Amino acid sequence: SKKKGLSFEEKRVRMMEIFFETKDVFQLKDIEKIAPKEKGITSMSVKEILQSLVDDGMVDTDRIGTSNYFWAFPSKALHARKRKLEELESQFAESSQKKEALQKNTEKAKIGREDTAERAALIGELAALQQKKKQLKTEIDKYRECDPDVIEEMRQTNKVAKEAANRWTDNIFSIKSWAKRKFGFEESRIDKSFGIPEDLDYID
Repeated sequence: SKKKGLSFEEKRVRMMEIFFETKDVFQLKDIEKIAPKEKGITSMSVKEILQSLVDDGMVDTDRIGTSNYFWAFPSKALHARKRKLEELESQFAESSQKKEALQKNTEKAKIGREDTAERAALIGELAALQQKKKQLKTEIDKYRECDPDVIEEMRQTNKVAKEAANRWTDNIFSIKSWAKRKFGFEESRIDKSFGIPEDLDYID
């Protein structure tokens, strides 16, 4: 079966072993030779793995002349792990405090909301009042037409509609008169052709 490759984290661990076991300082080209032979890390991934360790502060680096050198000592790694542990413990303590505060607030919010007979009665009364409010609103809407403002609005609307209707009636009479003069049509023929009622008249 095909051998399973190393994960990214496994490569990081093995590369740190190179520094810890030798306690030496290396250039990139040195690690690219050692890592594949001794730790099974492909040379193509060495630079990426090494840079990730530098970014995390686990490996130190410095430029001397034209070359970059890398090193890491167990004491520093131990210190880094200790610092990370302290950071995690601080985060855990903060989260625990927040959890405790939320639990207290939850318990506090429950006060007065226990499922008692009195609370059930109050909830029932509130529901009845809300239903009553809904019924009253329905009754008010029924009598809305008696509202002076509504009546005035309807009066104004009717006035505009009446004026518009009479304006169209006047236009029809004018067209009929013009057609009789121009073509000599009888009024009854015009009414029949255009579907104009015989009793068409202005609205008083």
